[in-house]
Amino acid sequence: MLSDCAKKKIKEIYGNYADRHSVSMTAMQIVQREFGYLSKEDLIEIAEMLDIKPIELDEVGGFYTMYNVERPVGRYHVQVCENLPCALLGAEHIITVIEKHLKIKVGETTPDKKYTLSRVQCLGSCGTAPMMQVNETYYEDLTEKNVIEILDGFK
Repeated sequence: MLSDCAKKKIKEIYGNYADRHSVSMTAMQIVQREFGYLSKEDLIEIAEMLDIKPIELDEVGGFYTMYNVERPVGRYHVQVCENLPCALLGAEHIITVIEKHLKIKVGETTPDKKYTLSRVQCLGSCGTAPMMQVNETYYEDLTEKNVIEILDGFK
């Protein structure tokens, strides 16, 4: 269930957009910032507020990696790019290093709910591959050493 604060923010920004579809991504971001992910119920409620079909929000959430749809993620969502440039420059090795260091596999969250590890497609930083995004911050030119240092910096 959306909080009154989230509903208020969505209503406030509604007038800044050309139509109700245009506000959908920002509305989803508002709700995700509050809860850490977007449940089916959240998407239905947002869709009702915007007078659009819930499937439209499902499609947006499924396409963009910045949305955590249907499953809560850890405090730090570690997303490793596996698109071609990152793959060629060692993304798979980086994923293996992270899995061993955090003692989880891709798609899992640590028992303390601190980290979730995901594979994602292109994050648009091909020139600095391999790279990962943790929450909203990019970490580029990853090596076995610096990825561990980055993760340990969150502890």
